[in-house]
Amino acid sequence: MSSLDIVKNIEYSKLNKSSNYENTQPYSKESTAENLSKKKTMADTTIHKAPVHLPRVAITFCTQCRWMLRAAYFAQELLSTFSSSIGEVALIPATGGLFTVHLTYKPQESEAAASDGNGDVQVQEVLIWDRKAEGGFPETKILKQRVRNHIEPSKDLGHSDKPANKVKGNEGGEERGEKADNAAGVVATEGTDAAPAAECADCK
Repeated sequence: MSSLDIVKNIEYSKLNKSSNYENTQPYSKESTAENLSKKKTMADTTIHKAPVHLPRVAITFCTQCRWMLRAAYFAQELLSTFSSSIGEVALIPATGGLFTVHLTYKPQESEAAASDGNGDVQVQEVLIWDRKAEGGFPETKILKQRVRNHIEPSKDLGHSDKPANKVKGNEGGEERGEKADNAAGVVATEGTDAAPAAECADCK
């Protein structure tokens, strides 16, 4: 082997050692932090929040009491009356004899103040109806009036603005609930083909 070949072999071996040394070096703190930052940025861009359209009416109903059609009837009545003034209506299944109606909305005063640059828009959630607290189910006109008072105070509800029947106690609440059932066809259809649900002691 000539001296020239020996020199070439020595240089080649030095290059290989340098390359292996760089590959085996641990990442520096700066490069590690930079990589983590990039990963975090990529993760943040993939997070999507579910859109919520306000005003939002949420009707929570007891599935054991089989109140789904009753809740759907009230949702239909609200959408028929307020149309696009309501952003969305949600039916939320629950247990324990619950039947509540919540409204999430932006008060007109808050929106006016935000448009004038005097503050941010404040979103509020109010309880429109609670079956246990009120002693029964609402009349449709009462439900419409309470929703209207928050989202469209100047809206004329026509015959629904007439004074509601003043019935006290749970008996009156059940009577109002029966009216809603009859209007929705619940009495004739609910549970005819479905398997019997577990009895809910809370709905009595």
